[in-house]
Amino acid sequence: MMPYNAITKTILLPDGREITIETGKLAKQADGSVVVRMGNTMLLAAVVSNKDAREGVDFLPLSVDYQEKFASSGKIPGGFLKREARLSDYEILVSRLVDRILRPIFPSDYHSETQVSINLISADKEIMPDALAALAASAALAVSDIPFNGPISEVRVARVDGQLVINPTVTQLQRADIDLMVGASFDSVAMVEGEMSEVSEAEMLEAIKFAHEAIKVQCQAQRELTEMVGKTVKREYSHETHDEELRQRVYEATYQKAYEVARRGGSKSERKEGFAAVLEEFVSSLPEDHTYDMGLIKTYFHDTEKDAVRNMVLNERVRLDGRQLDEIRSIWSEVNYLPATHGSAIFTRGETQSLTTVTLGTKMDEQLIDSAMVSGTNKFLLHYNFPAYSTGEVKPNRGPGRREVGHGNLALRALKKVLPPEDQNPYTIRIVSDILESNGSSSMATVCAGSLALMDAGIPVKGGVSGIAMGLITDEKTGKFAVLSDILGDEDHLGDMDFKVAGTRNGITACQMDIKVQGLSYEVLGQALAQAKAGRAHILGEMDKTLAAPNADYKPHTPRSYNIVIDKEFIGAVIGPGGKVIQQIQKDTGATVIIEEKNEKGHVNIFATDEEAMNSAISRIKAIVAQPEIGDTYIGKVKSIQPYGAFVEFMAGKDGLLHISEIKHERLETMEGVLEIGEELKVKLIDVDKKTGKFKLSRKAILPKPGAPEQNQ
Repeated sequence: MMPYNAITKTILLPDGREITIETGKLAKQADGSVVVRMGNTMLLAAVVSNKDAREGVDFLPLSVDYQEKFASSGKIPGGFLKREARLSDYEILVSRLVDRILRPIFPSDYHSETQVSINLISADKEIMPDALAALAASAALAVSDIPFNGPISEVRVARVDGQLVINPTVTQLQRADIDLMVGASFDSVAMVEGEMSEVSEAEMLEAIKFAHEAIKVQCQAQRELTEMVGKTVKREYSHETHDEELRQRVYEATYQKAYEVARRGGSKSERKEGFAAVLEEFVSSLPEDHTYDMGLIKTYFHDTEKDAVRNMVLNERVRLDGRQLDEIRSIWSEVNYLPATHGSAIFTRGETQSLTTVTLGTKMDEQLIDSAMVSGTNKFLLHYNFPAYSTGEVKPNRGPGRREVGHGNLALRALKKVLPPEDQNPYTIRIVSDILESNGSSSMATVCAGSLALMDAGIPVKGGVSGIAMGLITDEKTGKFAVLSDILGDEDHLGDMDFKVAGTRNGITACQMDIKVQGLSYEVLGQALAQAKAGRAHILGEMDKTLAAPNADYKPHTPRSYNIVIDKEFIGAVIGPGGKVIQQIQKDTGATVIIEEKNEKGHVNIFATDEEAMNSAISRIKAIVAQPEIGDTYIGKVKSIQPYGAFVEFMAGKDGLLHISEIKHERLETMEGVLEIGEELKVKLIDVDKKTGKFKLSRKAILPKPGAPEQNQ
């Protein structure tokens, strides 16, 4: 008899594969828990939310953590502790994907601390768990009494060999030219993120629509699961207290003044001061003995300010900084700003600025990847830094947070599509973007600066990549909407959409979209994409004025690379016993030598910043792998002397026997006094033993015979 009452719901994907959701078996003390399974991949999602909100909290304290258990794939973690530690960048990125679709579905007045934990507990090497994480989180909420306006779900959609596929296998994804994660409710798409191989806007929209149809099926399954477990009635809560009379008073006293501040335009700091002055004037107008809650006054003024800004844009068709809806802020850029780096660029758009560097390293600089699903290396890295001074603030430096990891990953996906193929790129490439000023889409500034820095470094990229952040303001009552190109930070905060699009002249390479309004039509989305395309082209044109194509050569101080392909049998000779030979070459020449076996061949990569060091290392390695030819003569060195002859090293690492009978034409009775160890002499290779491969040398073969006239040898 089973000690539990598990309830299971099955979802069919378009190609007939199944996803199952099971609840009631594991983690029953959580408010809601499920196990989602596809193939042998299983995710356990558990959600807990406090009954009451902390005093003074006016937001949703939501934490989402996705973590992969190494045991799920039969592995033990690396490192000294041998246990799962802080979340990896990949786990952070999956956590962000879930958070971005989940957070908006909670009621805006729900402020209880809520925690969502998603663990990979069984791994199928062909089934990617990130495409199931949001479904698991939403299903855990669906079987709980926690208030939320779901369900939602998330799927991966890829175009493989020209066909769109939902939740493709790892093998299929390697052939995909579209790789998108799409999150949505039953009614509307709310989140998109992914990378593409320079595809059109229409192709991307088609993929999003295809994904949404699959999500609708998953949402319906969750609705039915909620009915099955009897959780249709959610818990009651009261986390906000309002004063409607005060709300109206704030609105009437400040709306028009806030509208005028918004219409006046100006810089970020000028607007901030203008809105602060309106609020201060209102507070000063109140009686000294008033009993109004200052927190509520600030909340109501924020709502009023938001209304005023949005209406100003919709009515006047101009932006907070005076721009037209599709106008891009002024742009200037510069390359080679940092002379000691391998590549550098400054990209400034309005009040957003990135200083970006490119560093070219060797195979030894590759990033080691040790995760439950993947073990290997990564030779393209992009790191994004967002110091507090970029927004004029004072904050402790705690290292990169989730936002920095996410922004860096988006820029990496945008740029990696234009890099040369791996077999044509010997370098490990690291891009670092330091945001020095920020007011709107520093991640897209990173894309632009990164593209310029790559070209400044001499990397032969397919073409320049530019990025733009699009915004949207809508009014459900009037049907008015405004699509905004190159949004400001305020427009992101107060608007209904943040849609980042990056790509080349040939198409889109990466995108990230978060929509805050329900029921956004594909027509509006299509207009945003078309407007983004024009904006990207404008930005790319400005970048071209600084650098339109990769530099023809690397910087003088960049390590040069030279590749030698050798027969597999010579790999050991180049490395030497215990690495002795290769280490000695590096010590003597100053070059870095890396050898690996690929396709039954040895691939030797030599890196050096000095031409002499490079040439020296090349000649040493070529000498080791050179094939001796019978009949050729060599300058050899006596290594040892035996009664029957001497062993002579005639090529690096190659010794041959110079028999006593082959030293002179005259007969020698003994080796005593004939040769000395270390003595150099010219010898000829006369034979190679077919069975043993041993070399036979002769000196007399190149000496004139007694009585014959001397010839130049």
